[in-house]
Amino acid sequence: MKSGMLSAAAERNKDPILTVLETVLPPTGRVLEIASGTGQHVCYFAAALPGIEWQPTEPDPSSREAIDTRVRGSGLTNVSPPVALDVREPRWSVEGPFDAILCINMIHISPWAATHGLFRGAARLLVSRGLLITYGPYLEHGQAAPSNLDFDASLKRRDPDWGLRELADVERVAAGHGLHREKIVRMPANNLTVVFVRGSGS
Repeated sequence: MKSGMLSAAAERNKDPILTVLETVLPPTGRVLEIASGTGQHVCYFAAALPGIEWQPTEPDPSSREAIDTRVRGSGLTNVSPPVALDVREPRWSVEGPFDAILCINMIHISPWAATHGLFRGAARLLVSRGLLITYGPYLEHGQAAPSNLDFDASLKRRDPDWGLRELADVERVAAGHGLHREKIVRMPANNLTVVFVRGSGS
């Protein structure tokens, strides 16, 4: 990804996601973003929520370069340099604890092992009652909007390990690592923001 590249999807969804973040995040703390992509989200959220220290991560080197350029150009002082992180690795390259972990549009565009890795890492790095916030399209009882079913089919054509996940399956993975769903927020374009909390229900 070249420096300066913009994601149209990130531009469309940044305001609705920020609205949710403003209701669930503490006024101060540390937030780890998984799969930061272009860095548009982390810069936008950091500007709107200056009391939070943000740590972007991204496995792709060219994307990390783009994030770094965007962060430096923004003048923001509450965003750390991006680090390489693959959620499937047994040990992550960041030091906790974090008050929240944010993961936007990754679960459906990654192998199922990445979802397991996401929750495994969240269980290790979140504070007690810390939040894992995911955003993206899901299946609910095998159902989804026709556009999302088409999207699911196109993802599986690109990579058979990709595709929309059944929300109940993700919740089971979460529970296996001590995280439990606290809230679902229905978003534009048939997406969901799902908030999981570490330690709830224990």
